[in-house]
Amino acid sequence: MSLLSFLDYAGVALFAATGALSASRKQLDLIGFLFFAAVTGIGGGTLRDIILGRVPVFWVLNPTYIIICAFVGVLFFFTAHLFESRYRLLIWLDAVGLSAYCVMGAAKGMAATGSPTVAIVTGALTATFGGILRDLLANEPSVLLRPEIYVTAAIVGAGVFTAANATMLPLYISAGLGVAAAFAVRGGALWFGWTFPTYHHRPGRHPDDVM
Repeated sequence: MSLLSFLDYAGVALFAATGALSASRKQLDLIGFLFFAAVTGIGGGTLRDIILGRVPVFWVLNPTYIIICAFVGVLFFFTAHLFESRYRLLIWLDAVGLSAYCVMGAAKGMAATGSPTVAIVTGALTATFGGILRDLLANEPSVLLRPEIYVTAAIVGAGVFTAANATMLPLYISAGLGVAAAFAVRGGALWFGWTFPTYHHRPGRHPDDVM
């Protein structure tokens, strides 16, 4: 198995785990676990392939990804209760999945277009869209609305990988640097509460007050 293939499978499995954990927090049945695991696991990659015009999308060409999501969903259906804090585990698994998937998404974007800009965008979308879908479906506070840095970590990881790849470094070094950079930023945001300055001027009015 190539390094990029490993990152692809690992990213899908880790995001599927966060989807299954989210289903456990909502006390869903087994089908709910499978659905959340699949949507979260393949959501980002599906959006990436559609944007790049790569159809059929990756999991249609290789159903192994669906099997991985199903396996993870079943596994967590029977084991999620063993974890003391499922939400803490969810956000840290999400951080690891984001780190792997931003590099994978950037590599696919670069291979399809040759554009570093597109590579960084597809890396960020691949790494974040599944988590956004998960929180939306679970009616949980979106990772985008949490104060800690999130999307920026994926952009940094994809950017570092793309820059390292442009210098003709070996693939495993470029990928390792990208994964490490993304995890350092996202992990630091979770551990130390890193944030960007927020907008502090007059808040938006309620629509009824404007009409």
